[in-house]
Amino acid sequence: MSYGAPRLFIAGLGNLPFPSTRHSVGQLIVDALAARFGIQLSRDRRGFTGSGYVIVGKTPVSLTLFKSRDLMNISGRSVVTAYRQAASSPDAMIVLYDSLGHKPMKLSARLGGSAAGHNGVKSVVAALGGEANFWQFRAGIGREGQGDPSSYVLSPLPSEEIAFWKQQGLELVIREIEKVAKQLPE
Repeated sequence: MSYGAPRLFIAGLGNLPFPSTRHSVGQLIVDALAARFGIQLSRDRRGFTGSGYVIVGKTPVSLTLFKSRDLMNISGRSVVTAYRQAASSPDAMIVLYDSLGHKPMKLSARLGGSAAGHNGVKSVVAALGGEANFWQFRAGIGREGQGDPSSYVLSPLPSEEIAFWKQQGLELVIREIEKVAKQLPE
């Protein structure tokens, strides 16, 4: 950890046993961030965690990345436990997750707000005692037809979307991370 750099915690929501599904795009993005910044994710009892001092855009950051080993809908406790060990305020936490309400390969970032029906986010909010004043980065996966949403989110993420989140989409995520980091105290 470096003094003078804001501390930032990023959790990617998903289901570790199903890494290539639409529902696990948050964890795919965390893996891409780890590769980009040279952060090794190591397994612990809660999931996979890695930390490092990195430059995000032009901003130095003490960054912790996390992927829970719990299934998404019950991952809140492990996410919040890891967050509390890595950062000091909820606005230093970014939760990356899939969004049916956004077109595929689109990113939406906001501070606070509701879970909008997303059970993984509901779990994080519950583990925080009902507080939702953390950053939500919603990676669009769209929604085809009017079928069962659970079947859709557990279907494979198309290869072009995987490539997008590892390249151009990752650049969008990094730009938003830098905006968040610039607002945090050193």
